[in-house]
Order: sequence, then structure tokens, then C-alpha cells
Amino acid sequence: MAISATLPTHRDEDFRYADLTALAPLWPVAVERIVLAAGEERALSIANLGTGAVARELEVELGDGARFDLHVLNAPQAYGRIAVRAVLGKGAQFHLGAAQLAGATQVVELVTQVTHAAPDAVSRQVVRSVAGGSGTVNYLGKVLVRPGADGTDGSQSIRAMLLDRTATANAKPELEIHADDVKCAHGCAVGELDPGALFYLAQRGLPPETAKRLMLQAFVAEALVGAADEETMLERAIAALEAML
Repeated sequence: MAISATLPTHRDEDFRYADLTALAPLWPVAVERIVLAAGEERALSIANLGTGAVARELEVELGDGARFDLHVLNAPQAYGRIAVRAVLGKGAQFHLGAAQLAGATQVVELVTQVTHAAPDAVSRQVVRSVAGGSGTVNYLGKVLVRPGADGTDGSQSIRAMLLDRTATANAKPELEIHADDVKCAHGCAVGELDPGALFYLAQRGLPPETAKRLMLQAFVAEALVGAADEETMLERAIAALEAML
């Protein structure tokens, strides 16, 4: 995928919510190509941490029957952007689990496009985001089912948690289907910690802050289940979360 040397604007759909000022010094972003042959299986974990701004563009191509598991922790102390574009062959399987954390005035975002180009492929996207202070978490994701890609099974589960009324979450899951006999679904929710659940835990002796931390850790962990280095990724996510609280 060719990347233009011209910085995008907010009129470009994939950059609707982007922090263009932070993105400018990183532009153009080099494309990282990941190609899996027919029947190949691979797993990759990406931890976007550190103090500097980060932007990455991944282009994934899955051959027939290939399987790719991608897990992402997007929690730098500055701007963080990860874009993933995946094209699935016949019977291929693609799983994306992503946790995003933004506090202070940070902006982090995940942009995805998963294209089902042939029949019987499966895609799963699980994204869990937490924003506190004046932080912003963004997700823009599209599942495209091309003509003839019958038997497609694609889903997006997108949830964001706001810790403060000054925090922001933007989410736009999208389905574009040009085939029959498919199973596609998306769910999206933005909210706060359930006061009923916090009260339940308090009634069982947990201090409010401890209950809050446990609920947030469990929320973020949903996105990292199944990662090849799940324990390490979760430890890093908890450390980033603690820095926000």
C-alpha cells in the first residue's frame, strides 16, 4: 500500500480524529508488510509504550487457510497510532485483540480495515480502551466483504471506559457487505465503571480504589486473552493503567 508524502487532513476518513500536529513529524509512515502463506500460522504482539510519539502501519495478507493472531497494547505517553489493514484468503483466520490507554492529554488510536476477499474466512476484533484526565481514545474499523466471499464470519467488539468526564472516546465500527450467506456483527459501547458492580465489591470488603483497579484490569485483560506472551502484555498494561490512576 503506497503512502502519500502529503500529510492527511481530518477529511480523510482514517484520520478523522487523529492528532495531526503530533503525526506530522512522523509522516510519512513506512508500511510494515506481513505475508502468511497458505496454511501458515503466526502470532505477533505489539506494545506501543515509551515517552515518544509512535505511528505504525501494518499491511497483512493471509493465504488460504492461514491464521494470524495480533495483540496490541497502545499506551505511549505521547501520541500513539496503529493502523492495520488485513486481506484474508479462503478459510483464513484473523484475530485482533487491542488494549488502548490514554491519560493526561494523550491521544491514542487504532484504525483497521479487514477485507474478506474469499469464502469462509473468519475475523475477530476485540478492542478495549480506557481514557482518563483529558485523554482521547479512538477506534475506526471497517470489515469489508467482497463479492463472492460467501461464508464470511466477521465480528467487532468495541468498548471504551471513561474515568473522567473530561476524557473522550471516539468509535466507529463499520460493515460493508457485498456477498450473501455471511455472518457479520459489531457491538460498540462507551461508558463508565458500573456503580452497581463497585457497590457489590465494596459490600464484600474491598476498598473503592481497589475495586476500581480490579474492574479496570479485568476490562483491559479481555483484549489480551490468547496472546503468545499474555502474562507479559497484561503486566505492561496494568503498569500503564496504574500510571493513569
